Amino acid sequence: MPISKLSRRAFVSLAGASVFAGAFSTPALAINEAQATALIEQAVADINKVISSGKPVNAMIKDFERIFAKYADVNILARSALGPDARTASKSQLRNYTKAFQGYIARKYGKRFKEFEGGKVDVIGGRAVKSFYEVKTRVTLRGQAPFEVNFLVSDKSGQNRFFDMIIEGISLRLSEKAEIGAMLDRRNGNIDQLAQDLSRAG
Repeated sequence: MPISKLSRRAFVSLAGASVFAGAFSTPALAINEAQATALIEQAVADINKVISSGKPVNAMIKDFERIFAKYADVNILARSALGPDARTASKSQLRNYTKAFQGYIARKYGKRFKEFEGGKVDVIGGRAVKSFYEVKTRVTLRGQAPFEVNFLVSDKSGQNRFFDMIIEGISLRLSEKAEIGAMLDRRNGNIDQLAQDLSRAG
């Protein structure tokens, strides 16, 4: 795989989270454009700090998991990736699965931070889209043309969080939904076994 494709795909996953678009169809939200943009500016500052830290990969993974947990709506992303099975899972199953999912995302993509050394992420601006906000950023990597990443932000869960990232038409939520769905199918729908697989994957 060419490094440009690998890097772009890696960035799609840097942080992460989402619910089905229909869940965000009600227009009245407390969050505003300035708050949505500020959230992503803070997240971007933390991401840039990790990129330029020069830390070992394992330390970068831990940093990424903290960023992911702080700025992304992990619960919503995890449930969305699980799909309809999230509605029938027990509370303990969902709790264990979500914890495993968070670690899986951190390991799977946090280890790729090394690819971003010498690069940066800049916030361009935000705009309202139905009942959420889209905040655009520009990613510049060494030896590549800049490309745009869109964060979708909402307070639907009670806190300002981003619930999806979209880059060149690729949605983090949909990408992970396909991955988790395939893993769940291999376990014949057993969520407990899926959580165990996720705790070792990435």
